[in-house]
Amino acid sequence: MSWAIQRKVITTFIFPCYLHIHILDLVYVGELSSPDEASSHSAQPYTKTLVTPYTHSSTYSKNFSFFIREPNPNKLSSAKHRQLVQIPLKDSQNELEINLLKSKNQTETQQREIAKNLEKWEKEDRRLENSKTIKLQQDISLPPAKFIKINEVNKYRDQRVNVKGWVHHMRFQGKDLMLIVLRDGTANLQSILTDRLCHTYDALTLTLESTVSLFGTIKTVIEGKSAPGDHELIVDYWEVISKAPGDSEAVANKASVDSDPSIQYAQRHLLIRGDTESAVLKVRSYSLRAFRVHFHSIGYLEITPPSLEQKIIEGGSSIFSLPYYDAGACLSQSSQLYLESCVPALGNVYTINESFRAEKLITRRHLTEYTHLEVEAGFITFEDLLDMIENAVCGTIDFLLKDPVSRRLIEQLNPGFVTPTRPFMRMRYEDAIKWLNEHEVKRGDGNDFMYGDDIPESPERLMTDTINRPIFLTHFPGPIKSFYMPRSKDDPRVTDSVDLLVPNVGEIVGGSMRISNYEDMLSVFKTAKLNPDDLYWYLDLSKYGAFPHGGFGLGVERFLAWITNRYSVLDCCLYPRFPGNCKP
Repeated sequence: MSWAIQRKVITTFIFPCYLHIHILDLVYVGELSSPDEASSHSAQPYTKTLVTPYTHSSTYSKNFSFFIREPNPNKLSSAKHRQLVQIPLKDSQNELEINLLKSKNQTETQQREIAKNLEKWEKEDRRLENSKTIKLQQDISLPPAKFIKINEVNKYRDQRVNVKGWVHHMRFQGKDLMLIVLRDGTANLQSILTDRLCHTYDALTLTLESTVSLFGTIKTVIEGKSAPGDHELIVDYWEVISKAPGDSEAVANKASVDSDPSIQYAQRHLLIRGDTESAVLKVRSYSLRAFRVHFHSIGYLEITPPSLEQKIIEGGSSIFSLPYYDAGACLSQSSQLYLESCVPALGNVYTINESFRAEKLITRRHLTEYTHLEVEAGFITFEDLLDMIENAVCGTIDFLLKDPVSRRLIEQLNPGFVTPTRPFMRMRYEDAIKWLNEHEVKRGDGNDFMYGDDIPESPERLMTDTINRPIFLTHFPGPIKSFYMPRSKDDPRVTDSVDLLVPNVGEIVGGSMRISNYEDMLSVFKTAKLNPDDLYWYLDLSKYGAFPHGGFGLGVERFLAWITNRYSVLDCCLYPRFPGNCKP
């Protein structure tokens, strides 16, 4: 709707000699419908209400006369108008008055809020300035405080102690009570500060991740209340060792679990201080210990093979090459061959070592550098190998769930997790192909799987998740497996090989029997195009005292992803290495 205002001077003579002059606004309103834009130009359209002319008039009064244009005039100056009836005019006046009242109320509310905030800020400033005059001193009449770690507090209930650590959480409950959750890496401790202790400048400006030293008495939490470990520290003195930055540099602004993954991995040195991330790393530590306890209990020796090798094992595209004095070298992809060499000298052996793979894979199951548990045992059968893997996995989980600390951590991360049912399900490779086709799981090209196909990660995981229990997938065809795996006696098409698949992760273990016959080894060297001179020492194992043996490799990060219910193996190591990321 367009509109225009003309001013008309009205003079009135009031007897006997008084002259009354007033101005009447004549408002001409068109019938054009359009956006609500403020302009006095008649060509600019407005909404169909009369509120806009009221709002944009120089004065708001009731001295308006509205004339609405007849339909389809050519020019405003020559248009015919008729005076608007009183009912819509009053409606517009009422609408304007309501809008003005709302605007006035909003303005008044904003002014009250500003005044309230100013008063609050001034009060806080005075409180902060007064806090600088409060100085704390230890009460020398109290018993000396013994420095302890938080995970020891159960032994010191009702005793005065000193704990040091980092401010994990904090909040004020009124002005005379402050709660700090302290973290020292071993556990968390709820701490209570009252009265003058929470009135100091340090208390009012304390930030997360600041380092503090707290003195006080360990008390059991009263009934109906909760705290980590069901105890808390009633503080009688404290001091700041180092104050962390606040405001824009606060730790919460540096990294959080909701940040973009690229930020999370760049700031992982701070992110691992979180409850979940630190719990995963603690389970990792307990798991490595549990693996060692298990293998020590059955007489296996741990060895430490080199991480630098002169020749590759499984293909050039997957190695990291580097200069090594006057010759080339590469980072180890597997310690298996070295472990095989140790069995005649040391008996059954294992290692927990880093392995490196250079494939440019960015998936939730792959790392460039990962922790590799590898095992080799002599004079065993293929069934013995399957039992060995099952015992290692279940024995380690049993150990973790029996330990109260690791059990509590696993329950925190993966509630309801239990040791899997034994024996594990056995499924031959050819039966897996049949399962995929029967369930209409297709290859990438849309066709059915065929015998001899390498089953990709996604279909393999779909099958495992559907069956929902650990599966020993066995007897893979020779062409899709490594050169050192022997053919099965009952079916030369396949090898004595196995992958252990678990729900939500897929493969966590790969293993097989090893070729021990010298002539067979020379034959597979030729097929795999390996130079016998490069691995002369490995060939000697089948020349000097050959014996039946087998082993397996377990990806520790994949194992952890399974038992802690993590989506990605990247969350199961300290600083993950993957294509494009090598920091911090």
